[in-house]
Amino acid sequence: MSPVLAQLRRTLSFFARPVGILRTYPLQYLRPDLIAGLTVAVVTLPQAISFALISELPPQVGLYAAIVGSIVGALWGSSSHLQTGPTNTTSLLILAVLVTIAVPGTREYMVAAGVMAVLVGLFRLIMGLARLGMLVSFVSDSVVVGFTAGAGALIVFNQIRNLLRLLIPSAPNLWTTLPNIVAHLPETHWPSLLMGLGTMALIMALRRIRRKTPAPLIGMVVAGIVVAALRLDGQGMHVVGLLPRGLPPFVALPLGNLDLIGKLATGSLAVGAIGLVEAASIARGFASQTGQRLDSNQEFVGQGLANIACGFFSGYTCSGSFTRSAVNYEAGAQTALSSVFGGLFTLIAMLALAPLAAYVPLPALAGVLILAGYGLVDRHKIARIWRSGSSDRFIMVATMVATLALPLQYAVLSGIVVSLIHYLLRTSTPRVVSVLPDATFRHWLHQPDLPACPQLGIIEVLGDLYFGAANHVEDSIYANMKQNPSQRYLLLRLQSVEHCDISGIHALEAIARAYRERHGDLYLARVRPPVWDLMRTSGFVQYLGQDHLLDQDGALSTLFYRVIDPAVCIYECPVRAFKECQNLPKAIAAEADGYIRADGYIRADGYIRAAVGTRRDWAQPTPVGRSSDELPTLSARALWNELHGPTPPLVIDVREPREFRRGHIPDARSLPLPSLLEQMDQVPRDRPVVLVCRGGRRSTRATAALRQRGYDNVRALQGGMIAWEGENLLEGIG
Repeated sequence: MSPVLAQLRRTLSFFARPVGILRTYPLQYLRPDLIAGLTVAVVTLPQAISFALISELPPQVGLYAAIVGSIVGALWGSSSHLQTGPTNTTSLLILAVLVTIAVPGTREYMVAAGVMAVLVGLFRLIMGLARLGMLVSFVSDSVVVGFTAGAGALIVFNQIRNLLRLLIPSAPNLWTTLPNIVAHLPETHWPSLLMGLGTMALIMALRRIRRKTPAPLIGMVVAGIVVAALRLDGQGMHVVGLLPRGLPPFVALPLGNLDLIGKLATGSLAVGAIGLVEAASIARGFASQTGQRLDSNQEFVGQGLANIACGFFSGYTCSGSFTRSAVNYEAGAQTALSSVFGGLFTLIAMLALAPLAAYVPLPALAGVLILAGYGLVDRHKIARIWRSGSSDRFIMVATMVATLALPLQYAVLSGIVVSLIHYLLRTSTPRVVSVLPDATFRHWLHQPDLPACPQLGIIEVLGDLYFGAANHVEDSIYANMKQNPSQRYLLLRLQSVEHCDISGIHALEAIARAYRERHGDLYLARVRPPVWDLMRTSGFVQYLGQDHLLDQDGALSTLFYRVIDPAVCIYECPVRAFKECQNLPKAIAAEADGYIRADGYIRADGYIRAAVGTRRDWAQPTPVGRSSDELPTLSARALWNELHGPTPPLVIDVREPREFRRGHIPDARSLPLPSLLEQMDQVPRDRPVVLVCRGGRRSTRATAALRQRGYDNVRALQGGMIAWEGENLLEGIG
């Protein structure tokens, strides 16, 4: 199959969602879904009417949006519990956009509401088909928990006015709602309060008896019977009232009116984006409680098609409803068909049950919603996040406070912004730590209390190396260089670096230059394949050198035997940081870092790491009486020429025996520096002698000591065996 056809097939699969739902529907879920749908329908009737009135639209427009939105949103969405339809937040936003275009109550206003619903739907549909559902990944679980808890509290406090029958408007935040409630408390209608509290008590009692009982539905039915029997609606009890009848009519919208579309475009984009985040957050909130795995792209498609359908069938812009989704969840909904049944029952109520639904008291509905809102506050998850860490705790609390204090859309956006800021701060400051092997030499750990190798620093970067983190990583490594001025070499472990960009490459180049300026170098270990590809294509591998990217297992051995100076290890370093150091002879002055124990070990920095010889004069700098620059030396090429001349000099290799066995100049004699300093008479006086070590450090010290004893025919090989190999004289190594 060609890529184009495969892409087309994946796109068309979004529209086949209803087939998958119906084909795999378990029949045992039919009863709980029907009960949940019926329960939601009872709640939907008054909400749809009131939300439409908030937008200055006729009541039937809200009912049409509730019917069409819940059915289409459920069939083409992803969540099993998300209820799509009119919402408080969306209604307020719609009013703010439409009043700038037309006068409420006019035909133009109604048409603009329909066109806006289609524009919002198209935006959301395109987002889903473009597979941009991953954008909701930026909404962290801390945001979802905080947002859910805050919204649950808002539902509770906003319904108190209906519970008490207080004639105050619904407010978008807690700080406006609470003062209004307190100021109007003397106006409490006691029969309404008793009705609401009685309904809540009945629901809680039924749940205690049997958890799966459709308690909210039973509570509202009983409340309606009481109102009808006692004629409480005529005594001041607010009820749902008579409902409009008729199927949602199809409307031909003027989508060719570019002037109208231009006026609505910006507002529609904002409402569409905020509604997507709102719906996705609600769906994630319930999915976190049920364990359902959501498809955000499918949810975007469902929200888009629901709004398009609402626009053409006399409705207005809709989104996911926290309140009705909570009721749906609490009523025992199992699949998305519960929302479909909710829409169908709402339609039936409009057509046939209007007289019966008219007796449902609003205080009883308020009691149901208060219990649903309370159920949204997941105390277990809140406690878990509170214990998990300061950053998640702060994000959760900030989102919760914003939900209570700000309009819902801004609360969600503020939570996302806080999450993004936290993410950027965390990823831009990855941990950059020096590491040493543990006691078993099998694992690398950050052990700041142990002394590091004076020649080789080993640093691990625990995070990505991108533009936001490059400066932090660079500064951390420079700080390590300042703290360890003798370290000329750095091994950088990059196994935790999953992503690197060109800024990271530039940082690595700067680090390499810094170490080369101190006559050392940079080496990398365990580079991930994507990072390796960038290093290769950007030219960094060529800049650093292919041999500087080492295998993880053999990296340290390579550096120990081929890079760092063994003379420093033997004569100047008291520690045994690496496994390779353990059998290395040490000839250092105990006064440098500690004291010699009776068993010949030195105690340095509070723990035993290095063996020490009994002759301290090995480690003392040999007095030469003049600068080492004045000592006679010869280059590797000059030595090669002399060895092939008529009177070849005697080459004495002052390295350790195992270094000598790994490779040496032909016919060279092995005489380690400690032995040479103790037995200088083994060096002939009647023949030219060239002293050789790895890099020139030990041979220079030996030359100085011998010339002080009167050896005038002694010279040192400049650069040692490193220079010999650098002159391509490897074939001359025995």
